[in-house]
Amino acid sequence: MSADNLAAAVQRMRDADVSAEAIATFERGYRLIEQGESGIIVEESIEPLGELPELAGLDAPIDDDAVHATVMIRLNGGLGTSMGLDTAKTLLPVKPGTTFLDVIARQTLAFRRRHAVALPLVFMNSFRTQQPTLEALARYEDLAVDGLPIDFLQSREPKLREDDLAPVDWPADPDLEWCPPGHADVYPSLRASGLLEQLLAAGYRYAFCANADNLGAVVDPRLPSWLAATGTPMALECCVRTPAERKGGHLAVRRSDGRLILRETAQTSDEDAAAMQDLTRHRYFNTNNLWLDLQALADELDRSDGALELPIIRNSKTVDPSDATSTPVVQIEAAMGSAVSRFDGARAVAVGRDRFIPVKTTDDLLLLRSDVFELDDEYLLRTATDPLPLVSLDKDHYKLVPDFDRHFPAGPPSLTSATALTVEGDVTFGADVRVVGDVTVSAADLDDGRVPDGAVLGE
Repeated sequence: MSADNLAAAVQRMRDADVSAEAIATFERGYRLIEQGESGIIVEESIEPLGELPELAGLDAPIDDDAVHATVMIRLNGGLGTSMGLDTAKTLLPVKPGTTFLDVIARQTLAFRRRHAVALPLVFMNSFRTQQPTLEALARYEDLAVDGLPIDFLQSREPKLREDDLAPVDWPADPDLEWCPPGHADVYPSLRASGLLEQLLAAGYRYAFCANADNLGAVVDPRLPSWLAATGTPMALECCVRTPAERKGGHLAVRRSDGRLILRETAQTSDEDAAAMQDLTRHRYFNTNNLWLDLQALADELDRSDGALELPIIRNSKTVDPSDATSTPVVQIEAAMGSAVSRFDGARAVAVGRDRFIPVKTTDDLLLLRSDVFELDDEYLLRTATDPLPLVSLDKDHYKLVPDFDRHFPAGPPSLTSATALTVEGDVTFGADVRVVGDVTVSAADLDDGRVPDGAVLGE
């Protein structure tokens, strides 16, 4: 029966014109799941990572040839459904009149002017994000590089029924029968789209890959220069973990071969949770800013017929994420950073928090839109405070972007004098509100649940 279910899933992918590389990757993951593979990486199989070289201390001189041979790839398939969005998250404004896409485009154009390089910018879009993204970027007539596309499509795979691993049917919304294969899909999709071959033929050797919702992820000339000088095939940018990342994934060393390995939370057993959360044992987390030698990637993909043998993640969900009573499904995923274990000589480098400014929740969005962050003349984010204030908004009233926007009709409060802001209940903020120190605002303490215009909270 399972062979029939796999065949049905593969046929569904073929009917949808999914690439051979993506199908091969899916078939490998399916067989692992069928054999009971959970993707768990046990603590006894890894060792803590030692001290990493720091970006500020890299001693390789700037290699102009390496910088000229660099391309930037931004992962832009996310819809921000957890924040109540149904289109590309990168279409959200981060400052008045300026979206994530605007910032990325203008950062790229500024880098080209400063360093006199082409620096192609390419987005990996999903079927849902491609059209609105290309429409939004059309205003930047000089963004595309001659001979290269400005985007390519990520793949998709069937969601599988949890009871028998058959491809799920959901007539109410057939789009929900599909899911993305995780960020690691960038590798087979680069190959299947022909873009990898195009880039190498055009003389591009190094790629910087990063999430499109991380506006701190910009090309730093020191990093391709370091890859070229050391012959490093792949490098991950990492940050030192803080209590905020206690439950997140981390980088380690695999005992069996001494290679780097990425362990996500979903790949950690309950028995190993304490060790995974030990910040003194596992010090570094992956920012998902990643550097690749494109020739090394092409060689590895050729060896594996387009399907890198990466650690899988078995992700259990419901077919309709908004309906907990809908059919339980399994999604087979892999993390982009997990490819570090495939390359002999892959490395990691410690970077500052200025290169890791993701927006996963409305807490992050409020911080980014506030006066804590400013955009300079080259559209680089600059922070007015260090450390950043901690923001915690009531999930019942602020989790979704439309509700979030409704509670800040005049814009975010000033947070440059804040250390923390916690909002409890249904609170609406007036204009020109300022937060000082560690502040908790409760709707129960306010008239009509409203913070008045010009209020100073915490004084």
